[in-house]
Amino acid sequence: MIEAKHVQFCYHNDAPVLKDVSFTLEKGESLCVLGPNGTGKTTLFRCVINLHKLQGGKVLIDGKNSASLRAEARARLIAYVPQASALTFPYTVRETVLMGRIAHQKLGASPSHKDKLAAEAAMERLDVLHMAQCRFHELSGGERQLVLVARALAQQAEYLVLDEPTSSLDYANQIRILQVIKHLASDGYAILMTSHLPDQTFLAATRVLMLKDGLVFACGAPEATVTSQNLSALYGLDVCVTEAQATFAAGAYKSKVCIPSMP
Repeated sequence: MIEAKHVQFCYHNDAPVLKDVSFTLEKGESLCVLGPNGTGKTTLFRCVINLHKLQGGKVLIDGKNSASLRAEARARLIAYVPQASALTFPYTVRETVLMGRIAHQKLGASPSHKDKLAAEAAMERLDVLHMAQCRFHELSGGERQLVLVARALAQQAEYLVLDEPTSSLDYANQIRILQVIKHLASDGYAILMTSHLPDQTFLAATRVLMLKDGLVFACGAPEATVTSQNLSALYGLDVCVTEAQATFAAGAYKSKVCIPSMP
């Protein structure tokens, strides 16, 4: 599991962004972090993967301190999908997804047949195989996000850290990503993700962590944690969480939905 224990972080000499954050994430779980802008969600993720050095606390991955792991060892355990990619070179989609295999290769080695099969399987799962020869930097924002998730899957890490994985995606692709996340958790992966859409927690998360002002505001199962009272306090506006039911060809379906006050 991943264990974050009393994590603290601040930028330079500024006020602390993360004051005291603790949580656990076990394999087979998908933990969605909710919170307003500027509350430290991305910072927390970057602390988990050791891109930021903690000022206090620690992060353990399978019982080992993340800060003490070699970069390649950490990459075999955790795959990270940021909100946006800085790739500007004219890599193809296939080449971009193959980058997820670097953690499994010797220095300077070319991709093996196994690497290519893993990349192709990931592209097929995210339905981007037909774009394999397209240039990554020429894709739309939503298409890039799908490719980056495919790259994370090709990495075959046990933990996936996804920073707003549905951002820039149209509605159909948002649902596709959420379905992939749900299935990956069922397959035994551990998913740490964030979203600005609390409704998504009912579709893909097994637990929810609410973060506010650098502290854990609430944590638990979506049904118990994503409530009208908690969402209203978290975001500072009136939100009603209610249950909706729809009937499709496959049968009836129930899910909770979040409705903000729009006077």
